Amino acid sequence: MREMRNELWKTDEFGKSHAGRVGVLLEDGSVPKPVYFDGNSSTGHTSAFWAGYSGRPFYGPRAHMLRAVCTCGWTGTEYPLDWQRIGDTPLHEDEPTWTDAENCRDDWDRHIETVEASTIAFPAEIDDLLTKTNEALDRLTDESPAAALKAARRLEILAQAIGYHAARAAHRSMEPEEVGAALGVTGDQAEDLLDRYRRL
Repeated sequence: MREMRNELWKTDEFGKSHAGRVGVLLEDGSVPKPVYFDGNSSTGHTSAFWAGYSGRPFYGPRAHMLRAVCTCGWTGTEYPLDWQRIGDTPLHEDEPTWTDAENCRDDWDRHIETVEASTIAFPAEIDDLLTKTNEALDRLTDESPAAALKAARRLEILAQAIGYHAARAAHRSMEPEEVGAALGVTGDQAEDLLDRYRRL
């Protein structure tokens, strides 16, 4: 039996602007509310984890389809659930349904690749420099962890200085929504990023 858990997919680069998970559609095409589970303590909890929508007693309504969803509003391919085959098997114990859930994750990964492709591109020399720096520091970590830590600290200081000046320039010349579009995040997240770097 696989472990039941709340799955939320995120990347460091896009954060809450593109957080994904397996979403559920009911037979009428609606999106169900999170399921309330009454625990042994004085308070229960709610969960939108797909395996909770089995239509069984004390669970949520029965899921009709699974699909990947993202906080940006994107949705992926719909995967119908075959309840005639599933029968009384709990969803979290049904291997074909887990395969559908894993397909949803693959769909979201491709969505993130599309988001990345839509962001502002680095000049080729900067992209090459960052790639080579990452590879060199990976090797250094194996050879001398202390030296790699020194390099990480040096890069952190450099990133703060670059971020400060870049954020000030962007704040003067661009709207947060423009910055967000360039970075693949929402305007609100872009504004938070600008504020954070400008305070450094």
